[in-house]
Amino acid sequence: MKIAPDKWKHFYVGIPMGMVLQLVGFFLFPGQLGYGALFAFVGIVVISYGFELFSLVTGKGHHELMDAVAAVVGGFLGQGVLLLGDYWIG
Repeated sequence: MKIAPDKWKHFYVGIPMGMVLQLVGFFLFPGQLGYGALFAFVGIVVISYGFELFSLVTGKGHHELMDAVAAVVGGFLGQGVLLLGDYWIG
């Protein structure tokens, strides 16, 4: 099974999105790692699917659910990198 190139683009865009949202979660919820991580993950899902809904409603771009899934997976990976870093640095 080969993954389409546009899915990789969404995946790679999701990584820094997840990192930025996790940094915002650290800032908004200091000392409460769970709330910050939940905030970041919900943000990743909302932004990823929201972009696809925008494409559907406006007709600008191509609406496809798997694009949003690829972005969420990339965002989760980016978020996880920062969470692991926070755990190790502690």
